[in-house]
Amino acid sequence: MSPDCDDNDDDFGGCSSKASSTKETCQLEIQVDNEQLNLEDEDTESIDATKLSRFIEINSLHMVTEYNPVTVIGLFNSVIQIHLLLIMNKASPEYEENMHRYQKAAKLFQGKILFILVDSGMKANGKVISFFKLKESQLPALAIYRTLDDEWDTLPKVEVSIEHVQNFCDGFLSGKLLKENRESEQKTPKVEL
Repeated sequence: MSPDCDDNDDDFGGCSSKASSTKETCQLEIQVDNEQLNLEDEDTESIDATKLSRFIEINSLHMVTEYNPVTVIGLFNSVIQIHLLLIMNKASPEYEENMHRYQKAAKLFQGKILFILVDSGMKANGKVISFFKLKESQLPALAIYRTLDDEWDTLPKVEVSIEHVQNFCDGFLSGKLLKENRESEQKTPKVEL
């Protein structure tokens, strides 16, 4: 990037973001949660393409963000404290169709809920699946989680439709949890994902 202001508008899965840099600061504006992040003076002096790329990758939130060790940092640093996870195997035949509907539902809750995809086909994501007390036979599933108080709920063996996602999110936002999850939540010790 040149020392002059170099603006790039990119479309990240239906969510636009804007990156710009000056001699002193690099800014990343994320419209999914209307947040602006800055890479400050001391960091920009020694910035190279790899460091800039990592900063953008960690802090870029798409309309639907795939959960992985890099994006988890940005997810938990977001000002949006409610996360909806679609837990399903990306290799399944229903994946494309389900993702299309999930992305449409994400637009309804932009700025309120972060929509996350957890690929159950990746062994590394097993810890996330077990945190929500889900089994492989219960997938695909939706799991909703509030970072502020660790409150969560799940909707196992779900048909991913805009209506199901919307009803599940609206229910959680209005304080309605499934009874079985309230009881298991009280028995679950806090575990860092």
